[in-house]
Order: sequence, then structure tokens, then C-alpha cells
Amino acid sequence: MMNEIFWEIHRDLLRESPGGDEYTRQGFRMLPSLSQRKILDIGCGPGSSTLELARLTDGEITAIDIHQPYLDSLKQKAIAEGFGERITCLNQSMSSLNFPPSSFDIIWAEGSIYIMGFETGLKQLKSYLKSGGYMMVSELVWLRDNPPSEVYDFWQADYPAMKNLWELSEIIANCGYEIINQFTLPERGWLNYYNPLEERINHLYRIYQDNQEGLKILDMEKREVEIYREYHEWYGYEFFILHNP
Repeated sequence: MMNEIFWEIHRDLLRESPGGDEYTRQGFRMLPSLSQRKILDIGCGPGSSTLELARLTDGEITAIDIHQPYLDSLKQKAIAEGFGERITCLNQSMSSLNFPPSSFDIIWAEGSIYIMGFETGLKQLKSYLKSGGYMMVSELVWLRDNPPSEVYDFWQADYPAMKNLWELSEIIANCGYEIINQFTLPERGWLNYYNPLEERINHLYRIYQDNQEGLKILDMEKREVEIYREYHEWYGYEFFILHNP
């Protein structure tokens, strides 16, 4: 039941994490010009970032995810936009990639590396990145110290690995990367995700009004939106542009 309702909540949403095309562009334009652009987009979800990357470069993009309906939809959209030859969609787990070492000039991990764990992801993905290549990674982060107990307890339960900016910067350096730029996702980027999500949840409340298990799952999803609206100044998404020297 839980998986069924989860996918019903998230089915056909344009995004599966906070962000937006303008922030994908912002991150990409922080990269230096490269003669080759072979890009790996990990945890691509519905593919909004993948498609925007294809608009920004004439390079080859490999998009991976483990949810086949996302990949099927992305492939259809890629063909419709004329990117069918440049976007390859593969059903692979980011924790067990099947590529030779040093395969990619750029690895793009927008709202996805938390699945592996930030430090684990940086270490494992490094082997697939060429020397002199770049990674864009975004991560949930505490922006201020001593958050109120309500928001702290929520994220301790949902993502206990969440760290502050200094701690993430230290992990990045210890993993052998250089930070060449970074920015914090503004509120608009969160609402790009949360507004359609909340609209879907409110619609499903009517459908599951007599289903206690279904209502419990919907309440959990809506609680995340409510926490953000009340406490968004305490945490955010940080986009890091990293160099693999």
C-alpha cells in the first residue's frame, strides 16, 4: 500500500526534488568551457534536469534511475525535443554503476546523492569522473545553528545525515575535490516542487478519505511541505560545483 500511494502521489510530477530549469542553468554556467562534454546524470527522476542539460550543451548525456516509468517518459520527451540521439536512459542503481573508470567529463547529481549518502556518493562517483572533470552535486544542509526542536527532530527522523555547510565543505575536501563555486537554492526552487506536490496530496485526500493507512501516508508527505513553509530559513539545498584535479 505504501509504495502504491507513494507513486500515486509522485506520478507525472515534473520534479522529484526542489529545483528548476533556471537553477540547472545557473549551476551549468558555473562550469568552465570543456572541449568534450560527456555527462552522467544520476538519479535523473522525471528528467527535467536532463532535458535542460541537453538544451545547454551538444554533449552526450547518460541518465540513470531505477524507476522505469521515469526513464520511459524521459526518452519520449527527449525524442520529442530532438535529443533522442544524445540522451541515453539506463535503469541502473547509482550504487552499482556499470561504466568503465574515468568515463565522464561531468557528473550531475541534482537532488539525488543523498540516496547513496553524501560522502559515500562523492567517493564512489569519483572513479567514473575523468581527471580534470567536474561534478555538480546538491545536498540538503543546515543553514543556521541551533534550529528549533520541531524542524530538527523532523529532519533527524527523515534525514539524520544532514550537515551544515562547513561540514559538507570539509567532506568535499577530504574526498579530493575542489569547490569552484556554490549557491543556495532560493525559496522559489522549493516551491517549484512543493506547490504541485501539495496540490496532488490535497486531491488524493478526497480519494483516500476512508482509508486510514492512505491518509497516514498523505499526512507524512504533507508534513514535509508544512515544515518547509514554517522553517525554511533554517535549512536549504546547496549546489556545489566541484573539480576533480
